[in-house]
Amino acid sequence: MPKMKYKSLTLIGTSHIAQQSIDDVTKVILEEKPAIVALELDKKRLYALLHQDQEQKIGWKDIRRIGFKGFVFLKIGAWAEKKLGNRVGVFPGADMLTAYHLAKKHKIKVFLIDQDIEVTLKALSKKISWKEKGIFVWELLTISFRKKQKYQFDLTKVPSKKLIKELIEETKQKYPNIYEVLIKQRNYVLAKNLSDLMRKLPEEKIVAVIGAGHEEEIIALI
Repeated sequence: MPKMKYKSLTLIGTSHIAQQSIDDVTKVILEEKPAIVALELDKKRLYALLHQDQEQKIGWKDIRRIGFKGFVFLKIGAWAEKKLGNRVGVFPGADMLTAYHLAKKHKIKVFLIDQDIEVTLKALSKKISWKEKGIFVWELLTISFRKKQKYQFDLTKVPSKKLIKELIEETKQKYPNIYEVLIKQRNYVLAKNLSDLMRKLPEEKIVAVIGAGHEEEIIALI
């Protein structure tokens, strides 16, 4: 199980479309009985998950605030994640929503520890190069036609730590600015918010649900 304990903190590294992640989140929260569940979400993304039938989508009117490149990347990423989610029958973010509903059911406090999605998208618009965006789009468009995929893994499960390291390293090399904004910078935000929680509430048991790609770096930063 992708779970790591550190003092009063238990981290669950998830894949946002994997059934295994839903099962892991359920099992850990029920077993640990934490006082706090911390989620890799901000208020806007949580609202979108809770109100999918009336989702407050980021549209063309928001480009001025978040930047054109960030807007395009968001739409492409959401499309790709939804497509993969449909393939395995799990909607993107089901791991986070499962944790949220369990916390509410058992009267556990919920803390959102990610930075505002618009802050991330603004930074992405400033940093991402057109070359990176072009490579990203090309790979999405051609992936279905490749006879042999470079990485093989089960979408219903969380990738192994070895595979995650390989994928992150490839992202660093191929998409350095995307890595900087979406992974490295957010790792610092997530780690700081978790550290603050642990300092303020040292006796409270915390379960944090985060993407598996953030897990080891966050532990190192804490």
